[in-house]
Amino acid sequence: MTTTISLPLPLRQQADIRDQWLIKRRNVLLPELMDRTGIDFWIVLCREYNEDPVALSLVPATWLSARRRTILMFQRTADGVRAISASKYPIDGYEHTWTDHTTDQWATVQHVINDANPRVIAVDISETFALADGVSHTEYEALVAALGSNADRIVPAEPLAIGWLERRLPEEIDAAHRLNELAHQVIAEAFSRETITVGTTTTADVGWWIRQRFHDLGVEPWFQPTVDRQHHQPGTQTGLDDYPAIFMNRDDPIQAGDILHCDVGLKTLGLCTDTQQIAYVLPEGQSAPPAGLVDALRTGNRMQEITTAEWKPGVTGNDALASALAAAKAEGIDGAIYSHPVGTHGHAAGPTIGMWDNHGRTNGQGDYPFF
Repeated sequence: MTTTISLPLPLRQQADIRDQWLIKRRNVLLPELMDRTGIDFWIVLCREYNEDPVALSLVPATWLSARRRTILMFQRTADGVRAISASKYPIDGYEHTWTDHTTDQWATVQHVINDANPRVIAVDISETFALADGVSHTEYEALVAALGSNADRIVPAEPLAIGWLERRLPEEIDAAHRLNELAHQVIAEAFSRETITVGTTTTADVGWWIRQRFHDLGVEPWFQPTVDRQHHQPGTQTGLDDYPAIFMNRDDPIQAGDILHCDVGLKTLGLCTDTQQIAYVLPEGQSAPPAGLVDALRTGNRMQEITTAEWKPGVTGNDALASALAAAKAEGIDGAIYSHPVGTHGHAAGPTIGMWDNHGRTNGQGDYPFF
């Protein structure tokens, strides 16, 4: 049973919750993921301010960066996962092995691996996912030198790193719902007469209002909130080819009859949201949007239902994309799909289902399956 979180939360309470999640994730999820991927030893290593994208999801919330050189090692054992650090500073929840700093840090790593004698040594190397490609060239060369003859056991940790980042606890899923509710609340405030003065307020003004509102609420944006406008003229059509020009024209005041579009993402509790919404600015004397816009919204909502119906375990992002487009076409919908995971990162780990500038196959990331 999960406890519903009310947002926003004080920083100390956020840290306590994240640390509780981390303990449970390491104890419950990590053994399952290591078994699923056939990896019995995982090394995540990086230096201060050049962090592996996975690293900060593996340490307590008070760790805002790596410290000097931070080396985390995970050994699958008969009863769970042994979490080991060979780092200058102790890390809560880890077995601290480099206690004598007069000895070489890499010698400690070599000793741990010799003692564990793993079948494979997984390192964050990936041609497909940047999130799983976090080991730097320098650190990789140093690790290979330290391992000596054991270096031939090195394998890419991609499936484990992506699995770790994409998998959510029930508590995290519940928190993600609360985050999305907060994002919708702020967007509703932004797209209101209290925020927008027709003929005066610009889309840039609204974007900055959203960012300031996040700041005041104690949450962060993971990208600059953006708002763009199209002026609706009956009998005209604006397509994706016109989007960049519309997007850049941010200093013109919002007018009655405009269609507003926002792209907004907040981050708190180590989780991200990503929300796009549409609003119509009613002219004086008009009580509802034009029928064509209402029909377009209905079609767009149906397109979402068609797309999410194809998200099934074992299906790849590319297969889900092709099936959804085919199902939409069968219903007479000329659809375009752009969908990506959200989670620890905004553009997060998991399958890509179309891109905004490519509605066909995405090689690599689109070939990753749903779990």
